[in-house]
Amino acid sequence: MDKIAIEVKSKFIGRQQQGAEEQVFVFSYTVSITNIGEEQVTLRNRYWLITNGDGEKVEVQGEGVVGEQPTIMPNTSYSYTSASMLKTQVGTMEGYYEFELPDKSMYRAPIPVFSLATPNSLH
Repeated sequence: MDKIAIEVKSKFIGRQQQGAEEQVFVFSYTVSITNIGEEQVTLRNRYWLITNGDGEKVEVQGEGVVGEQPTIMPNTSYSYTSASMLKTQVGTMEGYYEFELPDKSMYRAPIPVFSLATPNSLH
C-alpha cells in the first residue's frame, strides 16, 4: 500500500563557470511529499541517482533533506527546493526517500524519474 505521494518540478536556473575551463548547468527542483497513509512519517534519508546527457551517473545519499528530517502528518504535505548541477544541458534524477514509521520500521518511497533540461533542448 502506498503511504507517500511525491511530485517534483524542475527549472533551469542558468549556466555557471566552475574553474577556469568548465561550465555547468544549474537546475532547481521543488519536491512535494504528501503523506497519503494513516500514520505520521519522518523523513530520515534520501538517495538520488543523477544522470547527465553523456550517461555519467552520480549517486548522492544522506540524512534528511535541506538539513531537515521533517515529520509529515497524515493528509499533509511537506515541500522543499534544492538544486543540482550538470555538465550537460539535459539529464535526469530519480531515487527514493526512507521514512521512519511510528513503530520504528522504515518505509522506502520511490522518487519517480524526472528530467533536468535547458529551455529548447531535446530530452
